[in-house]
Amino acid sequence: MKKIKLNDQVEVIAGKDKGMVGKVIRAYRDTDKVIVEKVNMIKRHTKPNMANQQGGIIEKEATIDASNLMLLCPACSTAARVGFKILDDGAKVRVCKKCGESVEAKA
Repeated sequence: MKKIKLNDQVEVIAGKDKGMVGKVIRAYRDTDKVIVEKVNMIKRHTKPNMANQQGGIIEKEATIDASNLMLLCPACSTAARVGFKILDDGAKVRVCKKCGESVEAKA
């Protein structure tokens, strides 16, 4: 699960939303599930409450298993497997298996 983190661009490689691309908005490390924006949309029937006075049917994202996702490499802009590399300064970074470039966000 360390391969997919918050704010990563991912592509769905299996299931009903195969081929869709989105950003990770929530990651659950204990269950290896992820919520990706505009992917795996479900309809939730809700009662009226203080937050939602109207109630009704709300469409929202459901979790998707991390094994059904592939990280998009920002350097080669393709879905690729992720490996790890330890830099000279001792930092462990994720790298693209296709191009060898780091996929970590530039801070």
